[in-house]
Amino acid sequence: MFANYLIGLREGLEASLVVCILIAYLVKTDRRDALKPIWSGIAVAVALALGFGCALEFGSQELTFEAQEALGGSLSIIAVCLVTWMVFWMRRTARHLKADLHGKLDAALQMGTGALVATAFLAVGREGLETSLFVWTSVRASSDGTEGPLIGVLLGIATAVVLGYLFYRGALRINLAKFFTWTGAMLVVVAAGVLAYGFHDLQEADFLPGLTNKAFDISETIPPDSWYGTLLKGVFNFQPDPTVLQVVVWSLYLVPTLAFFLAPSRSGKARPKTPAPVRAP
Repeated sequence: MFANYLIGLREGLEASLVVCILIAYLVKTDRRDALKPIWSGIAVAVALALGFGCALEFGSQELTFEAQEALGGSLSIIAVCLVTWMVFWMRRTARHLKADLHGKLDAALQMGTGALVATAFLAVGREGLETSLFVWTSVRASSDGTEGPLIGVLLGIATAVVLGYLFYRGALRINLAKFFTWTGAMLVVVAAGVLAYGFHDLQEADFLPGLTNKAFDISETIPPDSWYGTLLKGVFNFQPDPTVLQVVVWSLYLVPTLAFFLAPSRSGKARPKTPAPVRAP
């Protein structure tokens, strides 16, 4: 449940920050007339993300078992690729997110209503589609037959909305660089579990061999239905009897990705040791 809460919090906060930066800029520049197109674009983006999530959930139920596993495994790999790109991109651009959005909004204001709708739709829609895909694959990977994973996601999104509102109202000071670095590192760990689970799905669909070739089996030590087994599965997508391929994929993804993500920036300009907290826009 914690892993899914983290996904909802991280992805939801990105979208919330985008929305509050756009809205605050229009209010401060006395362009309230442009708020309606912005909200229209946001509404379309949210509807698209929800529709995409529903299509994944209900559409997959009509497939055979092998087709469901193949679809789930393939989408898990795609979701991990997208999330990996996202965490590196956000780590690099968190400090400049506000300025980048202001620049795009200035250009859209000059082009008219359609451009404003498109700007808000693209800014929020990318986050929404990415969130729907990763949430679906993560909930599927960590599902224990209860509503816990989905509740975790919804609680994370709700927390993100509250934080976004506080950020907009100026009641919260947040260091975006540090926040996205630490949550990004935790998300890489979650993504490693989702990736391993995705390869396991492809093995169950007979797309990949080695389903019976177990790396180890500690089910007696950590029973999957125990509270600690459930906790490990919910947080890390832990499986007590993974295949050799799962362990290899998990290791090859997690170790280098986390090392590159946490490595100091090698850009020409030295990074400040203590970035200034970001105030409300």
